[in-house]
Amino acid sequence: MPLFTTTRRVEFIDTDMAGIMHYSNFARFTEHAETEFLRSIGLELFTKQDDGSVLGWPRVSVTFSFKAPAYFADVLEARVSVNRIGVRSLTLNLEFHRGETLVATGRLKTAYCLFLPDEPMRSVDIPDEYREKLEQYVGELDSPMD
Repeated sequence: MPLFTTTRRVEFIDTDMAGIMHYSNFARFTEHAETEFLRSIGLELFTKQDDGSVLGWPRVSVTFSFKAPAYFADVLEARVSVNRIGVRSLTLNLEFHRGETLVATGRLKTAYCLFLPDEPMRSVDIPDEYREKLEQYVGELDSPMD
């Protein structure tokens, strides 16, 4: 199964007083990995349309399981795979590694939505051409969520 990987350094602002990455910042690292993954296959997190509408992937849920601390100046490798492609939703699995050490696992579920001016967002079907690009990354990472 192919994986997408990207790296990001833990900055001082990401840490607590002990120099350990604060758990809340895994959400930002996840969004970075998701954005880079989508860009790598020619997709964007949101796309503005000529008519003023926007197509995008708002979050439905995100979960993390922490295995080891990450520290200031660590370079974390984020590994991304597609867990599930639904009709209107996408679920990604993530692993964060510092070298050989598994730091955290995560799961991110998004919905594909249309945003029209002055209207509530609504989910829409994921286009077939997007589905084809995403399908090559379907598979489980070695570390299950627990």
